[in-house]
Amino acid sequence: MRWLTLYARSRQVPASLAVLLTATALAWASADGGGADTRLPTLALAAGAMAASAGLGGQDPALDRTAAIPWPRRRAAHVLLAAALLAGALLAARTPAASLLIVRNSAGLMGLAALGAALHGAHHAWSLPFGWLALAFVTPPPTDTATRIMAWPLLPPDATTATWTALGLAVTGVTAYALAGPRR
Repeated sequence: MRWLTLYARSRQVPASLAVLLTATALAWASADGGGADTRLPTLALAAGAMAASAGLGGQDPALDRTAAIPWPRRRAAHVLLAAALLAGALLAARTPAASLLIVRNSAGLMGLAALGAALHGAHHAWSLPFGWLALAFVTPPPTDTATRIMAWPLLPPDATTATWTALGLAVTGVTAYALAGPRR
């Protein structure tokens, strides 16, 4: 248990959880009750994913790379657990958003954060979920496949294109981060 506690502290898990709980509380408190608006729960999930992305790299990348433990499984588990915590927090708060939307967006946004860590390092991993969500907010109403892919976080829960985009981002991000680790 001591190893897990040290790992959680070194990856800023307590601070990430505080941001996630704050974002979830704000999303719950300002929910409209109808559940049709996907923006608020998606913003809460994005805030949690961006906070969790800070923990995708340790204090010393060289030390992580030379450790005598198998990092790929631990990296993959870290991202998947973070995605599960994101989804679980909003589902436990009983926000009016659909469960499928919350699970889909948490997986896709954490996949983007993991891909950001693999491409740009843990300090800049937040930029991919933030950038894609900003793009989704300014994308015109989706009429073709390209705009549906760009706006996937804000599409309704039953949108097939959004589900496949989120799944593709999750698999790509987890795989890239697990195999390559965070960039220095």
